Amino acid sequence: MASPFAEHWTLDPSVDYLNHGSYGACPRVVLEKQWQLRLELEREPMDFLSRRWNGLLEDARAEVARFLGAQPQDLAFVTNATSGVNAILRGLTLEAGDEILTTDHAYAACRKAAAFVARRGGARVVTVAVPFPLASAETLVARVLGAVTPRTKLALLDHVTSPTALVLPLARLVRALRERGVETLVDGAHATGSVPIDLDAIGAGYYTGNAHKWLCAPKGAAFLHVRRDLQASVHPLVISHGYEPDQEGRRFREEFDWTGTCDPTAWLVMPDCIRFLGGLLPGGWPELMARNRALALRARDILCEALGVTPAGPDEMVGSLASLPLPVPQPGSPVATLDHEKLMDWTRARGVESWFCSWPVPSGRLVRVSAQAYNDEAQFRRLAGLLQEALRG
Repeated sequence: MASPFAEHWTLDPSVDYLNHGSYGACPRVVLEKQWQLRLELEREPMDFLSRRWNGLLEDARAEVARFLGAQPQDLAFVTNATSGVNAILRGLTLEAGDEILTTDHAYAACRKAAAFVARRGGARVVTVAVPFPLASAETLVARVLGAVTPRTKLALLDHVTSPTALVLPLARLVRALRERGVETLVDGAHATGSVPIDLDAIGAGYYTGNAHKWLCAPKGAAFLHVRRDLQASVHPLVISHGYEPDQEGRRFREEFDWTGTCDPTAWLVMPDCIRFLGGLLPGGWPELMARNRALALRARDILCEALGVTPAGPDEMVGSLASLPLPVPQPGSPVATLDHEKLMDWTRARGVESWFCSWPVPSGRLVRVSAQAYNDEAQFRRLAGLLQEALRG
């Protein structure tokens, strides 16, 4: 039975869209609100950007902060989580021999940003190998903490890993790292709207997340949260009118709020996303997250049964995404002859949009599925049937 919520999205009805995790998808009502704001901006740009801008942004910030369990003064808007990660990394003062700690499950763009910054400063990136499939969170925690040295300056960790779809025990890791004198930069690209977040309780030095994924905001909506004691050393990638030399370190939000003329409407409709999605089910956001998580677990089980494999991680480390290794294919099968990108094209040509990546498992490939309100179980069954076909010679 098709999801009753699918009508709220503008997705192509001829395609089973099982890859919400990559770029998200924005509901029709939010797109209409954004278009309304764009018309207002273009009707009187000076009035919108010079007079109304600050008030509109402050209202949006306050509502987003409440949703994230944060204080508005600790929150800035950015265009995507990768920009937030870069702003923090490129503000680091590193010396030869210093270390940035991360894992091999970290998002590739962020690992590249860490490598760029480390190379520039004569430092190095220490990449912890975390097995996947993963038996327990304890293995991950032990490996991350075991890699800390006196030269570790920062840990770059995902809240939800992108390729392997693991929800990390983040609060525990942040606390243990701080006890060892190491602050954490969290890439929360997949977390916002996917798993419960309380930024003040987590206590990370830096946390950045996308709103265009599980919060279903338009593309270009993301946030950066910086703990107040660390804000003085944080600046945006672009210095503009928000910076004042005689107030160095005291204008965190002002510097990020204005980095040059842009279309701010993706930020301004983030509260509309929170209200709309939170109103889909009687239990609000907790019920929606639980519904999506249950569907992701069911999708994982459907694929495991069809492919003859076992789950790749503990249930408690699954949010709205699930990943598992593909089995070794038969010779001459589509999986054997196509790389992961061509395999995505192969399923898409058959009406299913899913996501695959290369990974050091026997078959060399993972499949990842996403569960959002517009998805239903039958869609994952169709993917399972396609994968059975793709694995046969």
